Amino acid sequence: MLEPLLGSSTREQVLIFIHARGSGYAREIAGFFKTGLDPVQKQLKRLEAGGILLSCFKGRTLLYRFNPQYRFIGELESFLKKALRFYPEDIHNSLITGNERTGKSESRRKTRYIVKEYRSRE
Repeated sequence: MLEPLLGSSTREQVLIFIHARGSGYAREIAGFFKTGLDPVQKQLKRLEAGGILLSCFKGRTLLYRFNPQYRFIGELESFLKKALRFYPEDIHNSLITGNERTGKSESRRKTRYIVKEYRSRE
């Protein structure tokens, strides 16, 4: 939806996710949107280099959040808040509640777990 303005659908996903959840890490964002990890990591680094995001380690996880010192943080948050209202209901609700989306990757995880359990019994 915001790709023409932001230049990248991955950048949009990163910003929307962090806006809705307050913070996030690369694997979490990639998993939520069922996208590649590498593009998400690149966008997070670019947004941090631009002063929009800050990162800090929480254990071994590099967690990102908005930089409160960013000059346009109020305008950016307002813009993202409005954009989030136009997202499909399932994505909007999952972002707000903190629940994971279900779909193909969820069924793949379940399948991998079942196969792993089966192999461990042999």
